[in-house]
Amino acid sequence: MAAGPALREFLGDLKAQRLRTTLTVLGIAWGTVAVVVLLAFGVGLERQTRKRFHGLGDGIVILFGGRTTVSYGGFPEGRYISLREDDGATLQREIGDIVAISPEYSNRRTPVRYHDRSANPNVTGVYPVYGDMRNIIADSGGRFLNQRDQDERRRVAVLGDGLATLLFGDESRVGRQVLVGEVPFTVVGVMKPKSQNSSYNSRDTDRIFIPASTFSAIFGDRHVANFVYRTAATGVTKDVERRVYQLLGRRYGFDPADEDALSVWDTTEWEQEFEYLFLAFNMFFAIVGSFTLTVGGIGVANIMYIVVRERTREIGLKRSVGATRRDILFQFFGESFLIVGLGAALGFALSWGIVTLMGFVPMQEFVGTPTISPTVLSVTILLLAAIGVLAGFFPARKAANLDPVECLRY
Repeated sequence: MAAGPALREFLGDLKAQRLRTTLTVLGIAWGTVAVVVLLAFGVGLERQTRKRFHGLGDGIVILFGGRTTVSYGGFPEGRYISLREDDGATLQREIGDIVAISPEYSNRRTPVRYHDRSANPNVTGVYPVYGDMRNIIADSGGRFLNQRDQDERRRVAVLGDGLATLLFGDESRVGRQVLVGEVPFTVVGVMKPKSQNSSYNSRDTDRIFIPASTFSAIFGDRHVANFVYRTAATGVTKDVERRVYQLLGRRYGFDPADEDALSVWDTTEWEQEFEYLFLAFNMFFAIVGSFTLTVGGIGVANIMYIVVRERTREIGLKRSVGATRRDILFQFFGESFLIVGLGAALGFALSWGIVTLMGFVPMQEFVGTPTISPTVLSVTILLLAAIGVLAGFFPARKAANLDPVECLRY
């Protein structure tokens, strides 16, 4: 049958059964909204979580000293392992897969003052590469620490944005001097605000960063709080960790198999776990939404069975004048797809409106911005196609298999 007459017949059926067809289309539309909106919220939450997670750093490993749990080489168990700054140079020299490493000194006992305003932030001594590893990016007009600052033990500082606001308010910050204890430091940069949902020491927004060499000269610390390093690829972090234990085990005299002698936080492993979590999370959303969409599909199948029954004599007439089973099959199959298509179009329009409106609700900090991504569209279209096939095939097959003689007697 030509497309034009078939479409006119279909529209005539819709007009004859307005209420029934409207309810069926609305069922498909509601199912589409359920799938799209739930997945859009899942995508928004995942992106916001990743953004906040990357506030800690991209592909970094954080290394702390620990406490031995077994005796080794004549040393008793329960010995604390305190790391020194030169351990970092040894690790990078001996382990080629470590492409960047920085010690991290920490002091919470020294106040930082500007005029009559003061705070007790975490005074942190680091290498210049630390800023890149930890995503500490200076706001416009400033910079992070550089190698000359480190080599010359300059008294320069980079402030977290929260600390800068506390000390300076709305005043300009770069170029001003703050007192760290009684030592003046020139502010060379202020960190751009960033989302950070985790930390191992304190949030970067409330810290002050100074060169590690300056920190050692002022405070005289012999041991670092921890190291931060990055490997050449995420796939080698476990092997690098094993070699770190071996190297430092020889250096400090502990068993390389004693995991508690050091503490290692591999953020790449943690991020991988988040990927699995959100994959399961989004699959759950898709399943929940697909249940609603399946109900709409059942409605489409029911209406098509009714249409087949009401048009039984018409089917017999078409078969008697030359229409094949394939013609009848595709006719009813196409009609079911048109119903699904109408519901899907309405559902996508409603979903876009809901997601757009939710973007104006002040909740992005917690759950992110709902986003209809290409993945969301692809998953929804695949579900709709599956529903259309299942809802249309069985009624269409029943229509194609009807006996023409029996149809004419109907």
